[in-house]
Amino acid sequence: MSLIAVQGGATGTGTVSLVAPVTNTNRTINLPDSNGTVLTTATAGVPVNGPAFSAYQSSGQSISSSTYTKVSFQTEEFDTNNNFDSTTNYRFTPTISGYYQINAAILPSTTTTNTACSIYKNGTAYKTVVIPATNSSAVVSSVVYFNGSTDYVEIYGFLTGATPVIQNGSAFTWLSAALVRSAT
Repeated sequence: MSLIAVQGGATGTGTVSLVAPVTNTNRTINLPDSNGTVLTTATAGVPVNGPAFSAYQSSGQSISSSTYTKVSFQTEEFDTNNNFDSTTNYRFTPTISGYYQINAAILPSTTTTNTACSIYKNGTAYKTVVIPATNSSAVVSSVVYFNGSTDYVEIYGFLTGATPVIQNGSAFTWLSAALVRSAT
């Protein structure tokens, strides 16, 4: 049987307390057989309950042919920190600085010859995927740094065709993001 030894710091004068939760259920904590540091909510770079959301376009959106147009994602599947605007600007503005995984897709519902999907950060194209094929979906993905106050992201679509329309529905035209690492 292994033993647990609690050893005080050689020069510290503070007291560290291990406090059991209020529970009526027995709990077991399994420690790994390795050296390391315990991660906590105070550990630099470790996201804990960071913002995340998923939204999709719930009504088809007509756009001008060969013109980058902001995609309107009107329906939120979830938004853990209320950082996505699904009614006015259709943008994600995280309030926690850090690195976010951004994913988006658009699918044309009319005949097209090119489809593009772009991540725009603060109103400027940041990452773009162009699919030069008839009626094909375009998916773009990137890790993006946000300052937690003024940075925002929007998705722009580009279709070529006589009367291009972006397909609606959670499986076809969607946007999602989640904090993957805090800025500290």
